[in-house]
Amino acid sequence: MRDSFDYLIKGKMPLFWCSGCGDGAVLGALLRAFAELELDRKNTVVVTGIGCWGKADDYINTNTFHGTHGRALAFATGIKLANPELKVIALMGDGDGATIGGNHLIHAARRNVDITAIVVNNLNYGMTGGQYSGTTPEDRYTSTSVYGHIEDGFDLCKLVEAAGAPFVARGSTYGIIQLQRLITEAINKKGFSFVEVIAPCPTHFGRRNQMAKPSDFLRWIKDNSLTINQAKNLSFDELKNKFIMGKFVDKNIKDYSTKYYEKVIQKAKEL
Repeated sequence: MRDSFDYLIKGKMPLFWCSGCGDGAVLGALLRAFAELELDRKNTVVVTGIGCWGKADDYINTNTFHGTHGRALAFATGIKLANPELKVIALMGDGDGATIGGNHLIHAARRNVDITAIVVNNLNYGMTGGQYSGTTPEDRYTSTSVYGHIEDGFDLCKLVEAAGAPFVARGSTYGIIQLQRLITEAINKKGFSFVEVIAPCPTHFGRRNQMAKPSDFLRWIKDNSLTINQAKNLSFDELKNKFIMGKFVDKNIKDYSTKYYEKVIQKAKEL
């Protein structure tokens, strides 16, 4: 097995992220997954958008593409369809991937483009001051919901599953071993694979919600996490603002590139 440090640009250290941020832990899990799969660095493309997690490409020793806010999946789709032999991984935050980029998320899943999407969900816009995002839970405090958030947040896994993705999973930085396994499976999956990661943002979301210490934030994630089996027997109210962890969907569906090239070959034979 290759060493995960083969995929790290060591000269860019130390990491950009705040103390206690979950992004460094997710980066470690991602690079260990790369090493386990022995990915060819020249044949791998990591695509990012704007946001804290969008800075991850600064440290990854593969081909990378840094795009605009909310458009990582649009760029990743173009890269994959231009060269289907590439392994394409899109890294997004909850703001970048679901709030600003929600339309691209739905359609990438619907099309079943062979991309791995890893959304680090820290429940707010961490880079720009802690505003609420599309995943912020109800009653939580952010810089733009100072009296408590009045909206329900997206369940991203349910959203992507409903759009038709063949692989959907959720992990957290508290359960880092499970997370690494899910990322490895997702990258190895043919078709659109989606992994949501619940991660701490002590600087903004944590500070405003009595979790300024990273250990308190991780404990909160642990205390509000359930396995799929644990969640089965709970009511809607009991599941409110809980994080169900695990693999929700794992099925085999012919991906977009495969279907497209089959059509091209079929048409060529007819001509």
